[in-house]
Amino acid sequence: MRSVRHFIIPALAIALVIYSCKKKGDDNPDIECTVGNGITNGRLIENRYIIMYKPASALSAEVSTLSTTQKLSAILKSHELSDNVVLSRFSSGIHGFVANINADKAAELGTDPQIEKVEQDRIVALGTCFQIAAPTLVTWNVKKTGFGDGTGKTAWVIDTGIESTHPDLNVDINRSRSFIAGDNSFEDLNGHGTHVAGIIGAKNNLIGTLGVASNATLVALKVLNEEGEGNLSYVIQALAYVNSNAKAGDVVNISLGEEDASDIFDSQIKQTAALGIFVTIAAGNDSKPASNYSPARANGTNIFTVAATDSLNNFADFSNYGTDCIDYAAPGKAILSSYTQKRYAYLSGTSMAAPHVAGLLLLNGNNLHIAGYAKNNPDGGVYPIAMK
Repeated sequence: MRSVRHFIIPALAIALVIYSCKKKGDDNPDIECTVGNGITNGRLIENRYIIMYKPASALSAEVSTLSTTQKLSAILKSHELSDNVVLSRFSSGIHGFVANINADKAAELGTDPQIEKVEQDRIVALGTCFQIAAPTLVTWNVKKTGFGDGTGKTAWVIDTGIESTHPDLNVDINRSRSFIAGDNSFEDLNGHGTHVAGIIGAKNNLIGTLGVASNATLVALKVLNEEGEGNLSYVIQALAYVNSNAKAGDVVNISLGEEDASDIFDSQIKQTAALGIFVTIAAGNDSKPASNYSPARANGTNIFTVAATDSLNNFADFSNYGTDCIDYAAPGKAILSSYTQKRYAYLSGTSMAAPHVAGLLLLNGNNLHIAGYAKNNPDGGVYPIAMK
């Protein structure tokens, strides 16, 4: 679709308040707590680079027949690098590797005829702000969006992990993974990923909240730690895992983003979407054009960038905008959903809007319906509000 979004990155400041506000409306105006960018979002990581190979079609016949391992060995040898510099590899969707090298070597690799792009790895971080609350089975946002049975459908959640023991979530513990170096657990210690997962697929039972595609299978792909911080290279590897393990019709939700543009990030998003996998992406919470950010600027079939609205269909004042990127708007203000320690909490942000569309895609495929248009948007554009 028009392509997308940017947003993510957790800040270190966490506000935890037991919910005791007097309710003033469906999206509770007493709750002024938006998940913004973390203070370290976009910070470059010294001596760590992401290297993307050129596609086989752009290489000579001799080189294009080499295996991934042979190609990597040849590149390392050509540039007098040892195997020890390779931190990780990705070979589904775009192909390449992550390396511990200095800036001079990175520049040298950028001139290699087999290499398409070299980018310095950077931090992806979320700001976390939430308010614990008592659960309400059918929340205002799910009533507005619509809901249905997501049993047998799969959503891949690239985020802070998902709490697998939460009674309201159907987490696939066999396919869930952590891509954070030194952390083998996909369990969520932050809360953001569990909240996103609940919006997509919280069970239709007698407890908690109801997800848009209730009882959907939720696969946790952990790329952000307890502080909501991770690396761009972790996200690239998570998408490669999706490309190898998901099937057409599945949805991958990315409620995070970069402070700048990344060709490698955008390319991997497009590769995933080209497999028939739907990709939903948060537009970002900077009140700026979404086209300034990755993966916000990535555009293509099966890619859906999502802005946020409130319960009165007003365009959220924090949401990024731009009809060249954003495909739909969805509820994103004062959203109640599952949280860590088997709790429920309110969060606001485009991170909450994107999973509503993810749930709808699981139910309807790309045959989404429109429940009117967002009002009071900052640029005068037309933003359809997605519904079942």
